[in-house]
Amino acid sequence: MNITFKQLIVAGGPILFLLAGLSVYSIALIWERWSTYKKTFKGMEDLLHKVHLLIKSGENRHIAELCAKAKSPAADILHKVLTHYGSPLEKRELAEKAIEWHGSHLNKSLTAIATIGSISPFIGLFGTVVGVIRAFRDLSMYAGAGPSVVAMGIAEALVNTAAGLFVAIPAIVAYNYFVHKANDFASEMNWISEQLIDKTSSRELTGVI
Repeated sequence: MNITFKQLIVAGGPILFLLAGLSVYSIALIWERWSTYKKTFKGMEDLLHKVHLLIKSGENRHIAELCAKAKSPAADILHKVLTHYGSPLEKRELAEKAIEWHGSHLNKSLTAIATIGSISPFIGLFGTVVGVIRAFRDLSMYAGAGPSVVAMGIAEALVNTAAGLFVAIPAIVAYNYFVHKANDFASEMNWISEQLIDKTSSRELTGVI
C-alpha cells in the first residue's frame, strides 16, 4: 500500500498540527533573535579594536567621542563607564550592571526557544504512542487482516516522531548559538571595560587628564 504525502499529514493528526505551530513560532523567534544579534554585533569588533588602540595612547576624550557617535550596546557601555565620575569600584559596578542589562536583552526569548527544543521530541513521542495504540487497536478489530490495516497507525507514529525532531533540532542549535554569542559579548565587554577603568584610574592618580 502506497501512502501519499497528504495521507501522512492526515495520519499525523492533531499532534502534527501542534508541532507545525511550534515550528512556525520557533522560526519566528529565531529570526527575531538573529536580527537583534546582527544589530548588536554589527561594527563591534572594529569599535573595540579602535578603543583598544586609543586606550594604549591614553586618548580618553577620543574614546568618549567615538562611543557617543556609535549607536550600539558596546558603545553605550563604554561611554557610560568613561563618563561616570566615581571610584574604580563604582565604575566596575556600573559596567557590570550595564553588561548585565544588555545581556538580558540578548537572552530575551531564548527560554522559549530552549523550551520548544526540549519538549518537541516528547510531543512527537506522544504522537508515536498514540499511533502505535491506534495500530494495535485496528489490528485487534480486524483479526487476520493484512498490514494495510495498521499502516496508517504506524505512519502516524513515524510522522510525529520525525516532526518532533524536525522542530527540536533547529531550536536547540539556535539556542546554543545565541547563548554562545551572548557569553562572548559579556566576556569582550568585561575585558575592554576593565582595561578602560584601569587606564583611566591610573591616569587620574598621576594627575593626567
